[in-house]
Amino acid sequence: MPLEPRVGSYDHLQGVLGSELTLVEYGDFECPYCRRAYPIIEEVRQRLGDRLVFVFRHFPLAELHPFALSAAVAAEGAALKGQFWPMHAKLYSGDEPRLRQEDLRRYAEEIGIPPEKVLWPATRFVEDRVEADFNSGVRSGVRGTPTLFVNGEIYRGSVTVEHLVEALETTAPASAGIAL
Repeated sequence: MPLEPRVGSYDHLQGVLGSELTLVEYGDFECPYCRRAYPIIEEVRQRLGDRLVFVFRHFPLAELHPFALSAAVAAEGAALKGQFWPMHAKLYSGDEPRLRQEDLRRYAEEIGIPPEKVLWPATRFVEDRVEADFNSGVRSGVRGTPTLFVNGEIYRGSVTVEHLVEALETTAPASAGIAL
């Protein structure tokens, strides 16, 4: 299934919109498989450098992971202060997820934003963003996390550095997955 909507300026991007290669992750901050994929994606980003734009979209599986939704809205609260990616890194740090309210508060302090900006009720203003990401995942055929899209198409291969780099370099141009 193709990615819907295509990557655009409304997304959380690492890299430049319109780059040659595009990798999109629908992720859940409490998901153990997403936690394992995090360093792999970081290495893929390092290897491909400016050729790649990486996008993260929320897909919290709240029925399975009770802290996933609060972590997603905390990341969006941090985004309002220009700190999405530092919060993203904190949420995936460590061997086990630490996503209780006191953890989210501490992460906010560590990245230099007021803790109340990442906790409810301040986060009610960003809940729609998380829901929009989730709904776009459903439309794109996402059933679990992490689900990756390589150059606009769902990726079904192994989540290893080598396999992802190969898939990115041998599939259709990234423009197929980018709304310019």
